[in-house]
Amino acid sequence: MSVTLRAATQSDAPAIHGLVSANIEAGHLLARSIDEIREHASRFLVAEAADAVVGCAELARLSRTVAEVRSLVVHESLRGQQIGTRLVAHLAGSASGSGYETLCAFTHDPAHFVRLGFTIVPHIWMPEKIAHDCTGCALFRRCGQYAVRLMLRNGVAAAPERTAAMIYGRGVAPRRANIERLQLTPARGAQEHEREEEAVPA
Repeated sequence: MSVTLRAATQSDAPAIHGLVSANIEAGHLLARSIDEIREHASRFLVAEAADAVVGCAELARLSRTVAEVRSLVVHESLRGQQIGTRLVAHLAGSASGSGYETLCAFTHDPAHFVRLGFTIVPHIWMPEKIAHDCTGCALFRRCGQYAVRLMLRNGVAAAPERTAAMIYGRGVAPRRANIERLQLTPARGAQEHEREEEAVPA
C-alpha cells in the first residue's frame, strides 16, 4: 500500500482526533480535543493511504529555538512499515528549515527515537518543555517518561530524504549506547519528569 505524507488541514481534524483517541492508553498519548486539533491543524503532518489518514504527528513550538514532536501515532494495521520514521524525519527537516536548533520528544519508549539519532537526556535539560506543559500537570515528576532530543543543523531543507540522511548518517554505535543506557535512567525520570504524548511504535 502506498503511503504519502502531506500537511494536515482542518478537515483532517476528525481523523487525527480518532487516531489519537484510539491510542491514548496503549500509546500513552496525551488526550487532544478535536477543537484543539482543528485550531493547530497547520502544525500537523499526516500519512495518507487509500484516501484515509493512517498516521499523524505534530511539530509544536516550545521556544524560539526548541520544537517538540507530539501526537505521533500510526494506525495499528500499518505499524512496522517505517511510517513513523518518515513522519519524524520530515518534521526534523521542517524544524531545521524553520530555524529551530533542537527537536525533542517525551516518550515511554525512547528506543524508536534513539534509532533515529535522538539522545536520552535528563528532563531538566529541556526547561522549555517543563515550563510549557509540565509544571501544571498532575503527573509532574512521576510520569515515567523519557526526554529525548535531536540537535539540528541549521539550514537543512524540509525534505524527508535529506533529513533521513542527516539522521541516519550519525552512526550506529552512539544509538546502541543510548539504548543500553535505558536501564540506568527510569528512577531519575520518575523524579524529574513531566508529561507529554508518546510515540506509538511505528
